[in-house]
Amino acid sequence: MIFLVDMNLTGRWVAYLAAAGYSAIHWSQIGPANASDEVIMAYARDHGHSVLTHDLDFGTILALTKWDRPSVVQIRADDTSPESIGATVLRALTQAMPDIAAGALLTIEPERMRVRVLPFHGQ
Repeated sequence: MIFLVDMNLTGRWVAYLAAAGYSAIHWSQIGPANASDEVIMAYARDHGHSVLTHDLDFGTILALTKWDRPSVVQIRADDTSPESIGATVLRALTQAMPDIAAGALLTIEPERMRVRVLPFHGQ
């Protein structure tokens, strides 16, 4: 699985995730900085990537489209740098990896995480 790091997160996430054994690529290495969230989501879905983001719009896209892929990992924190919340993100990824592999929205906050399996129903 490859994590596609959204433009709203620093490119340092790529190296941080790689050091923990995860594959990752920053959107800036793939497409234009001004690409819409829909374009990024479609790319991730078409290429089997999961999206790592700070943007709530990705969860909204999943709800509206009822897609079962890509998985989205949302970091909900004031400081989204890997130096600040990286250890929390890694713990959450380890715990939720079966769900992420199957298709899920994982929301990570400094003190908790929530997983919603895709596709969303009843919305």
